[in-house]
Amino acid sequence: MKMNTQINKKAKQGGFTLVEIAIVLVIIGLILGGVLQGQTMIENAKYKKFVKEVDSYRTAYYTFQDMFQALPGDLKKAKTLLDASAVNGSGNGLIDGSTCSVATEESCNVWAHFRYAELISGDPTDSGTDAIPTHAYGAQVHMFNTTAGNSIGKNKMYFTTVPGSVGQRYDNEYDDGDGNSGNISQSANSATYSSTANVNLYIEL
Repeated sequence: MKMNTQINKKAKQGGFTLVEIAIVLVIIGLILGGVLQGQTMIENAKYKKFVKEVDSYRTAYYTFQDMFQALPGDLKKAKTLLDASAVNGSGNGLIDGSTCSVATEESCNVWAHFRYAELISGDPTDSGTDAIPTHAYGAQVHMFNTTAGNSIGKNKMYFTTVPGSVGQRYDNEYDDGDGNSGNISQSANSATYSSTANVNLYIEL
């Protein structure tokens, strides 16, 4: 009898009560909730930074026009008005070239012109692909005249490799929410943005 009593006591001491299990589950729930909330805060902060970047480049674009009555990258008298080391543009009213790849392209020199005018940060002597800024999601930003996106030929900002959910959110908040129309569009031929993949985003200036 004495042995059985000791065994029963050990068996009772080895388990967890429902209250203890409930407390553990509550703690796990609080931890998971905190992690998810933290991730949401980080994503919102990154998105706000992205929006500010778009606004800052747009502001730089129009400020440059007001200052020099010409477009960045396309300024024909860049050597005279900006710096002797600057590269002159053609002065045709377009930011020529595609995505910046060659140092002599206006789509590359647009960033140097901005920097010589002290409208964005960075070294104005950086040329070619070294001049390309990156956005909040870690990929490149370009500026050039193109019909890509919504097939309307205009000077546009081109943000590469943006999360599809971010593209959709930005389009919803600042345009018509359609990836094929309006002032904001994507390279993919779809009205909706992918929620599981990255997209390339065109924003008209």
